[in-house]
Amino acid sequence: MSKMKELYGDQKGSYTASLKVKSVILTIWFIILTIICLLPIYILIINATRESTDIANGISFIPGTNLGKNIKKLFTDINYNTVYNVLIGYRNSFIITGISTVFTVFFSAMTAYGLRVYDFKIKDIAYTIILLVMMVPVQVTSAGFVAFMLKLKLTDTYWPLILPAIAAPAVVYFMVSYMKSSFPLDIVEAARIDGCTEFRTFVSIAIPMMKPAIAVQAIFAFIASWNNFYTPNMILISSRFKQKTLPMMVSAIQASDKFTDYGAIYLAIALSILPIVIIYVILSKFIIAGVALGGVKE
Repeated sequence: MSKMKELYGDQKGSYTASLKVKSVILTIWFIILTIICLLPIYILIINATRESTDIANGISFIPGTNLGKNIKKLFTDINYNTVYNVLIGYRNSFIITGISTVFTVFFSAMTAYGLRVYDFKIKDIAYTIILLVMMVPVQVTSAGFVAFMLKLKLTDTYWPLILPAIAAPAVVYFMVSYMKSSFPLDIVEAARIDGCTEFRTFVSIAIPMMKPAIAVQAIFAFIASWNNFYTPNMILISSRFKQKTLPMMVSAIQASDKFTDYGAIYLAIALSILPIVIIYVILSKFIIAGVALGGVKE
């Protein structure tokens, strides 16, 4: 009996030691990945505080003393003001991104709710079509999309950048997966018995229960729309300055030979990603919870 206890104790000790080694290895690996992910952002912020000549000489991990001059040049220099205005860029980007994000999460949640709750003949076919559309790259349909907008005379407006957000196949797929694991159908039946209408059931019961999934997809939709340069560049054909989004302004600074002050350019880039970083940091806890729940299947 004592020999069996000793053997069991040795096995348990070796298992614990192996588990500790794996934990240490994983911890080191995750620290390395974190550094790799954050290092470009850190260098971007550092370069926004340095002089152009210092940036050209090489990378530095120590903040510079030229931030005030870079801000002054970016905001007051006439050459920069002709292509870059952070207030106009923020306004236009927030209008497009804010409305399209609301449309994306609301109508995708509604579609997922319909696919989960209702039984109809073409339910499986409809869901398959949604998945197929998700696999089609935007670049494939861009020429036809622009031609269609030209016929509707909607170019140089924000509508083609906002309304297509209603159809977001990837968001629908995620929300359907989330509802399969976290949304019991019995609660819908109970609401119907109590006399609750279908739309009220969706708004009052389904949406509150889907908050983690909605928060996660809102973050992803916001980031995708905010960083979108391809579609606005095609739709806003006249390229009027007051209509440009922030990515379009940053691209104009980077593409022109007139702007050689790397410190000001890096500052413009840093300002363009600032809202994304703030929103991601504030709502990052929903990403972890939502992805974990949405990834579970019945």
